Amino acid sequence: MHGERDIRVEEVADPVISTGRDAVVRVVASCVCGSDLWGYRGVRTITQPRRMGHEFVGVVEAVGADVRTVKTGDFVIAPFYVCDGVCVNCRNGFSTSCLHGGAWGAEVEGEGFADGGQGEAVRVPLADGTLFVVPGGQPGDALIPGLLTLSDVMCTGHHAAVSGGVREGSTVAVVGDGAVGLGAVIAAKRLGAARIVAMSRHAARQALAREFGATDIVPERGDEGIGVLKTMFDGVGPDVVLECVGTKESMDQALRSARPGGQVGFVGVPAGGPELPVPLMFGTNVGVRGGVAPVRDYMAELLPEVMDGRIQPGKVFDLTLPLSETAAAYAAMDERRATKVLLRP
Repeated sequence: MHGERDIRVEEVADPVISTGRDAVVRVVASCVCGSDLWGYRGVRTITQPRRMGHEFVGVVEAVGADVRTVKTGDFVIAPFYVCDGVCVNCRNGFSTSCLHGGAWGAEVEGEGFADGGQGEAVRVPLADGTLFVVPGGQPGDALIPGLLTLSDVMCTGHHAAVSGGVREGSTVAVVGDGAVGLGAVIAAKRLGAARIVAMSRHAARQALAREFGATDIVPERGDEGIGVLKTMFDGVGPDVVLECVGTKESMDQALRSARPGGQVGFVGVPAGGPELPVPLMFGTNVGVRGGVAPVRDYMAELLPEVMDGRIQPGKVFDLTLPLSETAAAYAAMDERRATKVLLRP
C-alpha cells in the first residue's frame, strides 16, 4: 500500500531464515481484511509503502534451528499478529499483547522484518508461538477458506461473543454485517443464543446471516434501528450487542440498544472515532468488554468445528482473485461488491 487507494503488486526478495526462531511459509491463500480499508480509504494515513496482509494459511518450507513445534511440510494458520506464546500476557490468554510480538509488514523487535501475508511467501518471526499447525497436513481446497477465517474474522467474531457474555438462551444483536459480524452470528449461535438479530441492509449478507443462525434481520439504523430492537425485546432491548464495525455511530448504536444491565462485546477496529459515554453507561448499567481479539488462543477450540463442517465461516468469501489482482480485491471490498476477497498466489 503506497497511499490512499494505491495498491501495487511488486517483486521483492524471497524470504529467508534469519534467526533461530523463525520460519518461511509458502502462502496457499491470503485475503483482504475490512481493517485494511482504513488505510486504503485514507482514514489512516500511509506515510511510506507498506507490505499488506495479516491473514494467511500455508505450508512451512524452512524453519530456524531453535524452532521446536513447527516443522517443514506442516500446514499452518497464521494469526493476524506475531506472538511468542510464552510471555506472561500470552500465558494469560491475551497473545495480542505479547511482550515480544508485533505486526505483519513491520519490524518485530529483535526478530527482524515480518513480511505481509498478501504475497507468495512469508518469513514468520517467533514461529513456535505464532503459527498454528493443522493436524494431517494440507487439507483439500474446500476447507481452505474456512481455515483462513481462523486467522482473524471467525475468531474475532467469537471474541465479540465471548466478551459480550453470550450464553445459552441469550438474546443478541450484531451491529455490522461484514465478515467479522457474520462470524459473530456463528459464534453467538454456537454459544447457545436463543435469538440473534443481524443488523444488515445488504440482501446477500442478510441471507448468509440467516444461514449462519440469525433469527431476525433489522435493516434500520440509528434511532429507528434502536427503536426496532427495543420493541423486539420487551421494550428494553437484547441481552448482548456485538459491535463489529469500529465507528462512532456503530458504538453508539450498540450502547443504546442493549437492555439495562446488558453487555456490549466490541471488536470493531476503532478507526472511526468510537466513544464511550460514561453517563449513559452509568445510568443503564450497560457494560462494555472486548478489544483486539487474541485469535491465536481460540484456534484450537474452533478448528475441529471448521474441519467437520459444523460451522462454515469460509462462506464469507464471495470473491476469489489471483494475487496479481490485489488492487481489484481492495476496490471490490471498498465498494461493497464483495464481503471478503480470498487471494490465491
